[in-house]
Amino acid sequence: MTKTVLKVEGMSCEHCVRAVTKAVGSLPGIGSVAVELEKGLVTVEHDKALSPVGTIAEAIEDQGYDVAK
Repeated sequence: MTKTVLKVEGMSCEHCVRAVTKAVGSLPGIGSVAVELEKGLVTVEHDKALSPVGTIAEAIEDQGYDVAK
């Protein structure tokens, strides 16, 4: 498993946390998802072969949030 930390803009409440956690957690090869709302960070443990960083970022952006590049 690889640990990746993404800076995510636009998250402001628990609904945002649930939306991101559910979207990322439903991807294949995800071990864990932790959202730090105050810092705007999403930490994901994942299998890079099944869910590369680009796929994770896309799942977050599909929920209406911006992932810093």
